Amino acid sequence: MKKILIIEDEPQVRNNIQEILELADFDTLVSENGQQGLQLVKENKPDLIICDLMMPELDGYSLLTQLRQDISTATIPLIFLTAKAERADLRRGMELGADDYLTKPFQPDELLQSIAARLHKQEMLEQETQQKLNDLRISISNSLPHEINTPLNHIIGMSNLLIQEQGIISTTDSLEMLESINKAALRLHRLMINSLMYANLELLSSNPEKVAAIRNNVDKSFVRPTLEKVAFKISQDAGRSSDLTIEISDAMVNISELKLKKILEEIIDNAFKFSQPNTPVKIIGSSSFHGFNLYIIDNGRGMNKEQLSRVGAYVQFERKMYEQQGSGLGLSIAKKLVEIHGGEFSIESLPGQQTIVRMVLPQ
Repeated sequence: MKKILIIEDEPQVRNNIQEILELADFDTLVSENGQQGLQLVKENKPDLIICDLMMPELDGYSLLTQLRQDISTATIPLIFLTAKAERADLRRGMELGADDYLTKPFQPDELLQSIAARLHKQEMLEQETQQKLNDLRISISNSLPHEINTPLNHIIGMSNLLIQEQGIISTTDSLEMLESINKAALRLHRLMINSLMYANLELLSSNPEKVAAIRNNVDKSFVRPTLEKVAFKISQDAGRSSDLTIEISDAMVNISELKLKKILEEIIDNAFKFSQPNTPVKIIGSSSFHGFNLYIIDNGRGMNKEQLSRVGAYVQFERKMYEQQGSGLGLSIAKKLVEIHGGEFSIESLPGQQTIVRMVLPQ
């Protein structure tokens, strides 16, 4: 049974609404003012709130503002009741996050239809959230064990071989095996660092005050020297220096050098990882009115529309066909960092042809 809180200072109106709702099999709570109603919300977490706009002690606008600032009550649907129907009043309420308005006097059917619509929408949102959680859980269970076990098994296997064959394996072979162990360990280390960073960025992005503080920070860096250093190293490590083309003007952006380096590392690394040798990886960048526009283009296998819509942390596509390393964390981290700093991030892709990552970095 759905629980609905009625906040109304007129006793007759309050009693009428309560009677209508109880006849429709709703569980009801009642309050005669906004301050008392706010306390009842925090104590009982109703499924929906019906609230008069003009009340003593705490009016509807102030009540709604406080509800939306508290993460535990921010998503509870709220329907305003008002004798005023001016456009400015309606607009202000909607901007604060009201879900609907009913102008007094109203018919019982109007009230019940509005409640049904708001509860249905809330149920759909909850189902969508649950589905996203389920998808994330499946993605993690599919990708993370592989990303951990592959380098870990390599480390264990190689180190055991070195122990068992001590004194037999040549110095050259031992060095190659140690280098292989080190590479696998670095892969594990990067996965752990990225996992922690992504979790921290998720928490950070949900805190408007911290996001605002980051955007007001005066930390700046020059794009070109950082990008060239990152791009040249990644292309060399991939044995594809001749595939890299850079056409970029220099500019200062409102992102620290450390974070800019992380963004570029993840995106450029993906461009080489998901394209074949002897195909171009092109980087283009210049300033505009909106910020610094940066394009990283590869002629790799690309993604279709459905895959683009699912891009995110711990998501990989066609793993059985393509055994590349990666957990999807790098792309998600780059996107989060750009957006937290007030920039824009988007991907365009044609399957089997091309992928373009576009970023607008704040200046």
